[in-house]
Amino acid sequence: MSPFHPFSREHYVTVAIGALIVAALIFAGKRGGNSRQLATGLLAFFNLASYPLNQAAWLSLGGKVALDNILPLHLCDIAAIIAGFALLTRRPILCALTYFWGLAATFQALLTPAISMGFPAWPFLTFFIQHFAIVAAALYLPMVEGWRPRQPLWKGPMEVYMWSVIYLSVAMGVNYLLGTNFGFASRPPDNPSLIDHLGPWPWYLFSMQAIAVLLFFLLALPWRARSVSDPR
Repeated sequence: MSPFHPFSREHYVTVAIGALIVAALIFAGKRGGNSRQLATGLLAFFNLASYPLNQAAWLSLGGKVALDNILPLHLCDIAAIIAGFALLTRRPILCALTYFWGLAATFQALLTPAISMGFPAWPFLTFFIQHFAIVAAALYLPMVEGWRPRQPLWKGPMEVYMWSVIYLSVAMGVNYLLGTNFGFASRPPDNPSLIDHLGPWPWYLFSMQAIAVLLFFLLALPWRARSVSDPR
């Protein structure tokens, strides 16, 4: 089983293929009718199926599976579940979490994946399926479904930031009890990532929070002059 190397040809090809699939789903959604129903259904399915697919992938290796890979408590595990229900229900808070978490956090995970196994290992495939499904949902909701962040400008980012702080607090508590590393709140990922440039633990946690707030506000800027629309 070959190891995964970030910024390799394998990585670039995978990202390119994923980007094309995301673009195709958005194009199908914008066509409307049956194409939109199919695209929405596929996106919802792959987001909601990400956790069982990941479990099947790790179990297929036949070895002991770490708690970090069993419990669905990484931010992207939770984001995938939320994204699936956001696509099905159009609930404003679920759409907001999908949009901001998907583009501020999950997108970065595609650029610096925290995975050790390369293609064609099943965990490699399910990792990218999950993360591309989240990013696709984050783009699909505003571009196809017409969702918009709450106004005034600060409401959406601060609401999602509040939930981000709650998630980080829970992750730190679980990590303390179980020795896991959910949210990378106990140590940076093994592969190179942005966290490597944010200082040692625990100081990088504060840097992460500051960057999260900045990114949330930047993601809200494209909608600052637009009126709120009911995502339903």
